[in-house]
Amino acid sequence: MKIDPKTDNEISFDTFQNQILQDYEIAVTSRECSLLGRREVLTGKAKFGIFGDGKELPQLAMARSFRNGDFRSGYYRDQTFMMALGLLTPKEFFHGLYATTDIEKEPMSAGRQMGGHFVTYSLDEHGNWKDLTKQKNSSADISCTAGQMPRLLGLAQASKMYRHLRGLDSRKFSDNGNEVAWGTIGNASTSEGMFFETINAAGVLQVPMVISIWDDAYGISVPAKYQTTKEDISTLLSGFQRDDKHAGFEIIKVKGWDYTALIHAYENASDIARSEHVPVLIHVTELTQPQGHSTSGSHERYKSEERLEWEKNNDCNKKFREWILENKIATEDELLELEKSIRKQIRTAKKEAWAEHVEPQKNNKKVLVALLDKVAEKSTNKAFITKIKNDLIAIEEPIKKDLAAKARKTMRYLLGESFPEKQDLARWTKEFLEDSQEKFSTKLYSENPGKATSIKEVKAVYDANTEEVDGRVILRDNFDVLFEKHPEALVFGEDTGAIGDVNQGLEGLQNKYGKLRIADAGIRETTIIGQGIGMALRGLRPIAEIQYLDYIFYALPTLTDDLATLLYRTFGKQKAPLIIRTRGHRLEGIWHSGSQMGGLIHLLRGIYILSPRNMTKAAGFYNTLMKSDEPALIIESLNGYRLKEPKPTNLGELCTPIGVVETIKEGNDITIVSYGSTLRIVEQAAKELIEVGIAVEIIDAQTLLPFDIQHDTLKSIQKTNRLLVVDEDVPGGCSAYIINEIIQKQGAYKYLDSAPQTLTAKAHRPAYGTDGDYFSKPNAEDIFEKVYNIMHESNPEEYPALR
Repeated sequence: MKIDPKTDNEISFDTFQNQILQDYEIAVTSRECSLLGRREVLTGKAKFGIFGDGKELPQLAMARSFRNGDFRSGYYRDQTFMMALGLLTPKEFFHGLYATTDIEKEPMSAGRQMGGHFVTYSLDEHGNWKDLTKQKNSSADISCTAGQMPRLLGLAQASKMYRHLRGLDSRKFSDNGNEVAWGTIGNASTSEGMFFETINAAGVLQVPMVISIWDDAYGISVPAKYQTTKEDISTLLSGFQRDDKHAGFEIIKVKGWDYTALIHAYENASDIARSEHVPVLIHVTELTQPQGHSTSGSHERYKSEERLEWEKNNDCNKKFREWILENKIATEDELLELEKSIRKQIRTAKKEAWAEHVEPQKNNKKVLVALLDKVAEKSTNKAFITKIKNDLIAIEEPIKKDLAAKARKTMRYLLGESFPEKQDLARWTKEFLEDSQEKFSTKLYSENPGKATSIKEVKAVYDANTEEVDGRVILRDNFDVLFEKHPEALVFGEDTGAIGDVNQGLEGLQNKYGKLRIADAGIRETTIIGQGIGMALRGLRPIAEIQYLDYIFYALPTLTDDLATLLYRTFGKQKAPLIIRTRGHRLEGIWHSGSQMGGLIHLLRGIYILSPRNMTKAAGFYNTLMKSDEPALIIESLNGYRLKEPKPTNLGELCTPIGVVETIKEGNDITIVSYGSTLRIVEQAAKELIEVGIAVEIIDAQTLLPFDIQHDTLKSIQKTNRLLVVDEDVPGGCSAYIINEIIQKQGAYKYLDSAPQTLTAKAHRPAYGTDGDYFSKPNAEDIFEKVYNIMHESNPEEYPALR
């Protein structure tokens, strides 16, 4: 095989030789980490392992074309790529495997994710943006196959925005849109809908992304013939190949063991994507997986002897080694010496990582054993406590769980006893639990001063001649102010652009701000959210519109797996302040009356969920979020766009507080909590209840995540001593969540004279038509009778039975 030392710039043979040997050193280092990593799992030191063995060479080629400012949205086998960029050391690799909870030692997630999931830091210690153009960037991985694809689209689209939009402050985010978003995925995962949706959207949008498909012919145990039509993804996607008449993809196919071909393929892909903003697909074939899919199984169970022999002979590291020797870049002895040195370094890194992982708990063990010894001497249950102590001593390398469990069980044997040593143990246990819990349960939401819940309310202001307008006009005019004030803000979705959304809340704004900022998107909810996540990761302020709440479930995996977990899984090192705009609650029928809030509030922890009762409140939420840096879902009331509201004079400035309820009617007999469209029905019923002497206090929840952080509902119940939650969701849905927040979290049970109750929709989706709505969801008569019966139960003489 002839070697061609020329790349984009002419370099000397010595320089070329050094590059080759450096790449080989990284390839061998990565492979050795994979081999030792598997052993660490099988010996029980780590829980699970999924490694990048067999994919080393193409990742080295990709790393050579990856530049400052670029972003990776990848796959859990990309360890070689991260090592090649100097973003992952062997010791950090093993700390990730052991789930070390020290962010300094395990910089990818502080032990919150399994190994093979990588990230770079976009934020400084104060939560402010770093200069992303001065570093190589990796968005935070998720395990879900193809889940990285929607985000990749947005990361690439950000470059297009920075190249074509004027007035943006791009200093920390882009160099005139010259950045490429690099995606990686396994061949079997291309069977996922997310992959195809992303491919189609990228071809339409023409954004600078390069997708690498690592093709080792299997998806766990399932061969390609059961995965992909024609058993070849690039052949299947050949219709996406661009030509003289049609925009599309550039598709490149290259063997994963051919070093020079890989280098040229990736240089070519980088040039095309970077300069032309054309998406590129690189299908990397003939790769292997020497250790099988993961530590959960052995590939010898499903691969033939012929296939296993082929993989052994065509391993990319082996072929790379042969190529180096054939071209006299190094001798056999030189390579053997290098490999020996690398194996020694990796073993040392592994030992050091394990020692650093267990040392803190060994020290804690010594302290706890001493405490247990002291309390045993004073307690009447000495024998039992001594056994716990001895069991702990027998654990040579304890973990946090061992220490916590032993300390807490000991406290049971000290019930009714009182002496200073017991207090010392109790204090140690409390501090240990609090410190340990913090390692696992922080940073679900922002903890910085600019967090959304710290933005103060700015009330709507009205003048003496306030006009009554359709609610959608308030939204439209508020959006107009926001887009004028924030050049980094943009909105996109189905029917969002040319017609100004289906309810005219963006009417005329595309003509004013252009097709890039007020944009139409195809019917593809998953990648609409992905566009938003990717662009938000790169400093833009996107508003991703899902036309109806019922359709948000087509994007739910991307919302729950990626956006909701982002801050948490990166230990606060990345943020994506994406606003998701949708509309829901009462309209007509099964798929246009969505109120499935119970599912959303449980699946989207990490995202604020806001349910304004009218468009003025909705406008205030948009303004609040634009002052903050956190993701949120805003659900506008479907039947509120044509209802008249007084038009504030401070649109663009008014702010609805997040996490704060609002009392919209005062009363002394019962507290009703509701939200969204249902509040209008509650208000109607409350007026009718006055006629029978019942004064209802109505509280608008406004925000469901978080709910009532000031505990104002508790203050209301202290006055009324009764509670009813009215909700359009199914029984046990959002109403159960709200009851739990009020009764358990706020402690309102102490002030109730009657059992707290809920009034919800029926257990099915709402039927079509006015009658369907009346008999499917709470109506004014339901609310009247529910409240009346609660009062009848407490005072049957004053409130005789209705029927």
